[in-house]
Amino acid sequence: MQLFHFGGIVLTSSTYVAGDTLDTNIIDYIRKNERIEIGETIAERIKMEIGNVKPGPIEKIEVKGRDLQTGLPKTIEIDSFQVEEAIRKSIEQIIATIKLTIEKTPPELVSDITERGITLCGGGALIKKLDELISDRIEVPVYVATNPLECMVYGAERTLDNTMRIKGLQSKKIK
Repeated sequence: MQLFHFGGIVLTSSTYVAGDTLDTNIIDYIRKNERIEIGETIAERIKMEIGNVKPGPIEKIEVKGRDLQTGLPKTIEIDSFQVEEAIRKSIEQIIATIKLTIEKTPPELVSDITERGITLCGGGALIKKLDELISDRIEVPVYVATNPLECMVYGAERTLDNTMRIKGLQSKKIK
């Protein structure tokens, strides 16, 4: 998580939990509880189609994988409650990182966060009700970026550009 103020980074913290971690959580959950092996593509599809982090209407999806006992193809049905259970621990880690970042934030900027909220980006931002859950837990508005997948790429590009500029300035000072 990065905290920007007037175009600059004030504070940064991170967690190793991201979309790929949630996919792995789903793969592990299905392997353990359903005794079916699925791949990353299927786990990603499950996450995006029925992934949810708060109680709501139960959605279901048919999943095809390899039965771990017979080695043969098998089709099962997974529901959104199971997905929420599979990713719960990782989602809690994300929320804990956000809370820690806010705790480390200079007091004069906390009011900006309280008023303006935070914006989620990246693939995980597309999980249903994640913004609501985070908002409930940290008691500030939480928004999903307009194009959460693309804004990650643009943000990385800007960070790289700024890093190059800073390094350029530093090398000029040394000479």
